[in-house]
Amino acid sequence: MADTEEDNQATFPPNPINGQEPQDFSNGDKEDDDYEDGDDDDKDEEEEGDDDDDLQEPNLRKPQSRESVLLEQRFKINHLVQRLRSEEVPIRVHDVIIKGNTKTKDWIIEAELQEIRNAKTMQELLKTTQIALAKLKKLGIFDSGTVTLEAGPPEFGDVANVIVHVSEAKSNISAELSAYGKPSASSWVAEGALKYKNLLGYGDIWDGSLAYGANGTSEVSVGLLAPRVKGFVTPAVVRVSLLSQDWQEFCSYKERSLGMSLGLFSTKHHDLVYNLGWRTLTDPSQMSSRSIRRQLGHGLLSSLKYTFKIDRRNSSIRPTKGYAFLSTTQLGGLTPDIRSLRFLRQEFDVRYALPFGFYKSALNLGMSAGVVFPWGCGFLNKPSPLPEKFFLGGDFSPVCTLGGPTTIWGFKTRGLGPTEPRRENRDDNDDDAYEMDFIGGDLAVTAFADLSFDLPVRWFRERGIHGHVFASAGNIAKLTENEYRHFSPRKFLESFRMSVGCGIVIPTRLFRIEGNFYHGLRQHEHDRARTGFRLNLSAPS
Repeated sequence: MADTEEDNQATFPPNPINGQEPQDFSNGDKEDDDYEDGDDDDKDEEEEGDDDDDLQEPNLRKPQSRESVLLEQRFKINHLVQRLRSEEVPIRVHDVIIKGNTKTKDWIIEAELQEIRNAKTMQELLKTTQIALAKLKKLGIFDSGTVTLEAGPPEFGDVANVIVHVSEAKSNISAELSAYGKPSASSWVAEGALKYKNLLGYGDIWDGSLAYGANGTSEVSVGLLAPRVKGFVTPAVVRVSLLSQDWQEFCSYKERSLGMSLGLFSTKHHDLVYNLGWRTLTDPSQMSSRSIRRQLGHGLLSSLKYTFKIDRRNSSIRPTKGYAFLSTTQLGGLTPDIRSLRFLRQEFDVRYALPFGFYKSALNLGMSAGVVFPWGCGFLNKPSPLPEKFFLGGDFSPVCTLGGPTTIWGFKTRGLGPTEPRRENRDDNDDDAYEMDFIGGDLAVTAFADLSFDLPVRWFRERGIHGHVFASAGNIAKLTENEYRHFSPRKFLESFRMSVGCGIVIPTRLFRIEGNFYHGLRQHEHDRARTGFRLNLSAPS
């Protein structure tokens, strides 16, 4: 079959190399055309096929091997790391996208990510994302969180989108059970707490706790923690509690109080709390001393408590380096009610840990001081409120207890300080009853030195069990009711109580267990000192 002239003139695309137009390969000879007609068709088809291949090849990328992809990514990462080390890489955050939250409100998460939006460089962005993830974890309502950086719209220049993926806690209910000793109780306390997290989607944590001590001390409390409340820059904390304590063995009175505390301001180093409570002091035995009887009855507690705290120690259970400082100021009597307890209480606490560099040994030094005074008309003749006075002693470790002068090793709870005789004991067969009431003091000073070191047994070292030797000293004095006129700093120092000892410490995640041998060096006539072995549990504060 003869082809037409248009068929014989196959159209080729322009040559990508020289840019020439397609050429006409027919010479007008009919025989040659007839003879080469079939061959031309085949050649045209082959050439068209080849040209099609040439057209498609530039658009195809050869698939890279897995090793090539990894090498390319590694090169890019190394290049970025080198650039981050050598110079500041400018970048701006275009948008922060939150994913994964089904119950938690977006603005709760956005409040913790605010610093990310202000980042100006890549280095600053990486730092703020780490801080933001730590803040989200601290809320206690997420199991995990990740941050991904993606390139932003190119028309805005060097911008990035930050994508935050959060995983909300699968279980909103948690329970805790612990046992420990604390200075505010006269014996070990077992405490159980139940928490429900993120009930309303505002990061809120509802909790209820029940504590019970061996001597009848009990406390029931419920609380609410809202990490973010619109209009406030700090978390809102509210707690209502009912507390009952039995101090008859030491001071011949029982204490029962119903109160509420409201956190007004809280940051890393500062804390301001308002306390409102109704307190009742009773003496079921009717044998209390004169100073105790004068303060029995009802009292209204309305106070502001400000705490400034810096803790740069590497551990609160076993510190081996760093320092800590605590200052607490409490002002009571903020209501005009005549039963309002009016007082001013100030406490200081200093800790310093000095490492020695061998056997993980470290010397912990600490000093605490506190003073309390009533205020108002005729305050010089009035006593300080009884529960606000200072009492020393108890099986609590001052190494991990940061909260004012409370503890001296080797003395029983409320086992030293000013005393007054009780009423005559009508039960002559009760040989264990003490004839003196410890009435507390208005000025207290304590100090301690503790040298800790690893034990030579490897099994102990792997579990953090270590030994320590220690010494402690302290004293307490009365200043109110015109007693300050008879106060002498020299006599106060000369009458310091002292004790030394050694023992083994078992640190845990929640508290510190100590098995110690005590020996008293200096004590007064009515002090209740201990000599021998004692086991105690102390929770860090």
